[in-house]
Amino acid sequence: MVTLLGPTEIRSLAASLDVTPTKKLGQNFVVDANTVRKIVSVAGVQATDRVVEVGPGLGSLTLAILETGASVTAVEIDHRLAERLPTTAAEHGVPDGALTVVDADALRVTELPGDPTVLVANLPYNVSVPVLLHFMETFPFLDRGVVMVQAEVGERLAAPPGSKVYGAPSAKAAWYGRWRLAGVVSRQVFWPVPNVDSVLVGFQRDAEPRGTEDERRATFQIIDAAFQQRRKMLRQALAGVLGGTAAGASEILEAAGVKPTARGEELGIDDFVRIARAIR
Repeated sequence: MVTLLGPTEIRSLAASLDVTPTKKLGQNFVVDANTVRKIVSVAGVQATDRVVEVGPGLGSLTLAILETGASVTAVEIDHRLAERLPTTAAEHGVPDGALTVVDADALRVTELPGDPTVLVANLPYNVSVPVLLHFMETFPFLDRGVVMVQAEVGERLAAPPGSKVYGAPSAKAAWYGRWRLAGVVSRQVFWPVPNVDSVLVGFQRDAEPRGTEDERRATFQIIDAAFQQRRKMLRQALAGVLGGTAAGASEILEAAGVKPTARGEELGIDDFVRIARAIR
């Protein structure tokens, strides 16, 4: 039986490794067993699943995932933590072969052993969106998942068009599938206690790709341009990427079935895709 880490053991383990959670790496370790079990439950992890975890830290969430019988590939940037994690797992009853540790920067990883299909992670706040988009782009076998992120980031990821917090992360995430807010997490379950709130965000990848890689890059370029000048009408905001003039941009937007006087926050991902295809 796999056992979980408690608050005292987490602090003791950190001290033995001379690890102090750092703002630079966005580290806030979860010290509450009920919280990590909740994350795993919301993610619907089953014994047959192959899970990838980003930023396992000292292993709190890792052990909760392994408790289900699933296999885990854990990507950890801190060499001390990556080296220690297999020992911690063995000491807590994890069977041989269930855990694979990748000692690397998640933003640079291009291969994952075992082709995991589920992503479960307490993502570092400072790189959560770049990591998510990198993993969705790089690993098409990732089908679903639940991540814990800063509340503001989570709300943006799950925001629909027209929402006050809808922006480039919302539109880019929607390229890959459906995103939803899946729960709130108390600040008090972290060490150190962060000065921001956290939420769980769940995603389900679409059954079929929305477009080719070339279309994705073109669509993301348009999304970036639209939200860099979000107060401007699209015919102005997109002039630089749609021919250089507002008149030229208007012509392409109309061909895509999008009003030139609309603004970026009014458009869904399908609208952005149509614009990209109209250029081509």
